[in-house]
Parts: sequence; C-alpha cells; structure tokens
Amino acid sequence: MSRTTLDQPDPNHEESMNDQVPEESGVRTNVIDDVLVVTLDRPAKRNALSWEVTAGLDAAMNRLEDDPALRVGVLTGGTEVFSAGADLRAGVGYPTERGGLVGLIQRRRTKPLVAAVEGMALGGGMELVLSCDLVTASSTATFGLPEVRLGLIPDFGGAFRAAKLLPPNVAREMLLTGKPIDAERAERLGFVNRMTDPGGALDAALALARDISGNAPLAIREGLGVVNSPLLYDDEADWLRSDAAHLRLILSRDFQEGVCAFFDRRKPEWTGQ
Repeated sequence: MSRTTLDQPDPNHEESMNDQVPEESGVRTNVIDDVLVVTLDRPAKRNALSWEVTAGLDAAMNRLEDDPALRVGVLTGGTEVFSAGADLRAGVGYPTERGGLVGLIQRRRTKPLVAAVEGMALGGGMELVLSCDLVTASSTATFGLPEVRLGLIPDFGGAFRAAKLLPPNVAREMLLTGKPIDAERAERLGFVNRMTDPGGALDAALALARDISGNAPLAIREGLGVVNSPLLYDDEADWLRSDAAHLRLILSRDFQEGVCAFFDRRKPEWTGQ
C-alpha cells in the first residue's frame, strides 16, 4: 500500500518540520565518518510508513543535503525488515516541501543514497528503494509491489519507476501479480548491486558509501544529476498518468472491498467496479 490513507493528520503538524529528526518519529540517524545512516525504526509495525516517519525521513534527508561534511546517505530498516509499506490506519501524511511523498520520493538529491535491505521491502517500502541510487540486500530481502491485491496500483512512483530500473516484463509481473521477487533474482536482474549473507546489507552499503565518498564531490554531484534526470526527475508526465489512474481506483468499489478484506483477513470478492 502506498499513499492512500484511511486517516490523515493535521497538515499544520507537518508544516513545522525542521532538519532535526523529531523524537518518536520512527526514524533514527547516526553519522559514520562522512556517511549519514538513516534507519526506519518501527519494528512493531514492520517499519510501516506513517506521517511521523515522513517527518523523520524529510528531516534526515534535509540534513544529508545541507551538511557539507556529509557525502553519502544510507537508508536501512535494520536487520529484520526494510518496510512493509504505508501504514493503512495512520497514513503517511502530506508531501513535504523538499522531499514530496514520504519526505524522499520526489526529492531532487545531489548526494548519493544507498538502500540497505534486509527482509521485505513492499509497496511504499519498495518505492523508497526505487528512489535510492544503489541497493545492497541480504539473502533475506524481498522486493514487491502488492497494491493490486487491494485494488490499487503503486502511487509513490512505483508504477512507472519499476519499469525504468527493472526489465519491463519483470516490472509488469510485479505490478500485475503482486508477487515479490527475492534478492537473488533482483541481483541477477541488476537491481541489487551487492547481495550479502543475512545481517550484512548495512556493512555492504557502508563499503559502497566509502568507495563513493573518496571521490571528487562536484563530480559525484554532476554525475548523479545526469544519470538520475531520466530515471527520477524528468517524470512529470508519468506522475500525471499515475495520479489519474490512482484517483480512478480509489473511487472504485473494488478498492473499498480490497481494504475491507485486508482488515478482515479474508479473500476479496472483486466486481470490476
């Protein structure tokens, strides 16, 4: 599940976000040399994305961008799970000024960001990974876009970014079946840069970050901008198509049935309406 929510927080709450990660945001940060490690930290909710997580990610990404001592960012969910997607009950809140959806999805970054994935990266969690520049994953990692099982499509950019970063037929398979792919297949397809034993994704991400940070900062910035423009930034038409499709779906009876079936833990009864 991506940004569709059953409840939304007061927008004035998010407007007060600053570059300090809010307490109890479900996001932790620490600095290792010149690398900012950002950790999703809602283990009881499988790191589900909430409006608090949006605030925390936005603040962390602002810090990465604005602090000249920081060269690279690493985004991880810890050793058990990356993220199971959006919190259906709490919602992910409103887009942030600099980062857009979830504080990251629509951000124009000038510093590299490496995703370190252990366990599931599903729905909005997968779309966070699609917003990063490099991916390390342990053998426990799975990547999926299961929104079709709720009567939706991914609406954090996954519906079009998956086909830019994975072979189109694989993207179609993920979007239309809702089934995930494992780390071994993701590495074979070139989506995962480094695959590790369980528990090793963060160390592999830090090693990649060190390889990057030893190079010329301006060259990194310019190179990242050139390669990301067609993949992440020149996508206004894609967003318009995705948003229009998403609007049609959230007004459908099938979406209402999908959400009810999810909470009732039963198989949905689709009508195509």
